[in-house]
Amino acid sequence: MSRASSTDERVRAAAVALFAAKGFHGTGIRELADAAGLSSATLYHYMGTKEDLLVELMRTSLDRLVRAARQIVDEAPSPVAALNGLVQTHVVTHALRQAETLVVDTELRSLSPEHRSPIVAQRDEYEHLWRSVLEEGRVSGAFHLTNPSVARLALLQMCSGVSNWYSSQGAYGLTQIAQEHARMSLTMLGAEPGLDLPTTDHYIRLVAGIWGHQSGLD
Repeated sequence: MSRASSTDERVRAAAVALFAAKGFHGTGIRELADAAGLSSATLYHYMGTKEDLLVELMRTSLDRLVRAARQIVDEAPSPVAALNGLVQTHVVTHALRQAETLVVDTELRSLSPEHRSPIVAQRDEYEHLWRSVLEEGRVSGAFHLTNPSVARLALLQMCSGVSNWYSSQGAYGLTQIAQEHARMSLTMLGAEPGLDLPTTDHYIRLVAGIWGHQSGLD
């Protein structure tokens, strides 16, 4: 890894940790520079404005989520298999990338209108994949629901909450947590979980591959 790449990674890691712990507005430039081991002037060279850094973090994370979800939907043989994959991957991502996903889920409010619009478009692209799977399941009879939009919002909120409480030292392992979320999701929609669905390890590898890191780093 080049020195510039290493510095970029330090800046991003410091920003994710501070934004998640203290919020975007609660994090000062000097505090961010200190955490990255840089001077304030050098920090500006690598990040531009603080909002530019937040936008880059959110854009990159959402792009990866969209890529993962699109791969799952494209490869799934049925709406049940697709939803199982979407739920487990969302849970795995929010468990292994806790600080990052927490920033993405909570700091949209901190963006100016000009920066908010493209981020919202990325989020909508991700949610559209969920909506299409739920609608396909409703039409085919695999899912029993009257309002796919409400179901989508409820499922995403439930799965995103993992970033607030998951601990690798907790009583439940990630596999059990991801599978239980998938089971609850399918049960709520009146679907029968398939017997030949990919394991949680499959989705952990998917997340690790797309994020370019070994699972469990965060």
